[in-house]
This record gives sequence, structure tokens and C-alpha cells, in this order.
Amino acid sequence: MRAVILAGGKGTRLAPYTTILPKPLMPIGEMPILEIVLRQVARHGFTDVTLAVGYLAELLMAYCGNGSKFGVQLDYSREEMPLGTAGPLSLIKNLDSTFLVMNGDLLNNLDYTEMLAHHRKRKAIVTVAAYQRKVKIDLGVMHINDENWVTDYIEKPTYHFSVSTGIYLFEPEILQYIPENQHFDLPELILTLLKNKQPVNVYPFGGYWLDIGRPDDYEVALREFALRREQFIP
Repeated sequence: MRAVILAGGKGTRLAPYTTILPKPLMPIGEMPILEIVLRQVARHGFTDVTLAVGYLAELLMAYCGNGSKFGVQLDYSREEMPLGTAGPLSLIKNLDSTFLVMNGDLLNNLDYTEMLAHHRKRKAIVTVAAYQRKVKIDLGVMHINDENWVTDYIEKPTYHFSVSTGIYLFEPEILQYIPENQHFDLPELILTLLKNKQPVNVYPFGGYWLDIGRPDDYEVALREFALRREQFIP
């Protein structure tokens, strides 16, 4: 099965580390986060992988090679200018069956086989893995009406949101909604699908998920991988 792993971003939030190293090569334990991702998708049968690269592409290509050491057949799609997170899909050939798209900097223990079964059962054109995120506001939040009267007051509330994990399953039909050689992000693609009355399916995920894009999250990822290694790489 096909997978596209997005590894072309500059990782500006993780500077200064990413001034010399692409974010997917940031080490978690004794290996880069990208190697963990590749070994995970290979274990679930996604062995035909395209790495969408741009920033510091030569380092990524030198480390990953043809992918055989991770159990995948790896090729590369290189963007000459930044195309966002969905734009690179317009450059990749032979996406003619269900394919996985995900960021190359995610530490998670999602069951891709189970997500694929859910996607097929729902007969979806797209399935987004969603994660529940709690956001605590350390202030008193006022609800105010149009006439500037307070209607409610909540002290230090915690809100719950369903957020995208950056992990998607797509059918080839979505490619017609992606402009060629233009900057286009995955949130824009989802909104375009909704605008065109295409149903967007959700796979609720309650396991472990962390985007290592910020220094604080990267430090958490280092600790969590050391404690739970077998959850990520059995």
C-alpha cells in the first residue's frame, strides 16, 4: 500500500536545531523521528512510500536511501518551491488507490491497520485521524452579549477540542481538488472537499500522539519514548 510522508518543511518553531537538521531527522532515542514513522507504517503494510522533501532534502535522502533498512520501498518527490502540505501531492505519480498521508515528525502509537479498516467500512473519500486536546485557560472567561452585558462567567475553564493529528487516508478522487504547482495546505483541501459536498470522515484516536514541532514538545517526546519505547516500536 502507498504512503506519502511530508518532510519538506523548515521546522521554524524548532529552531535553532532545524537550521542545520531537517525536523524529521531530529533524534528520538537513538534514531530520528522519521525512522520511527517509517518502521511503524511498514509494520502495517504501507511499504511503498514516497517522501515529499524540500528543505535540506539531501540530508533526508542520504539518511533514508531506498528505505530497505526500514522495511519499505522508498522514493522521493522534491518540490522546487514550498507547496504547503497538500500541494506536494500534485507532483506524485501513480496515486491510484487508497493512500496514507502524514507528517514525518509525529510520535504516536496509532493502529494504521485499524484506521484503514474504519476508512473502508465508511466508504470514505477521506478519513482524518482526530485526537482530543484539552486546553486550559488560566483566566476568568466572560460571555458577553451584543449589548455588553455579561451573561456568564467561567473561572479558569478547560475546553476540549477534536484536533487533526496530521494523519489522513485518501482516495485518488481527492487529487482533482488540489491545484498543480501551487501552495496548498491540507486544511484548505479539507475545506474544499466540504465546500464541494464531499463527506469528511473522522477516525477517533485515543492513544498517544505528539507533534514534536516545538522545543517543549520535543523534550516531552524524548522522555516518553524512553519510557514507552515498545508502544512505538514493538
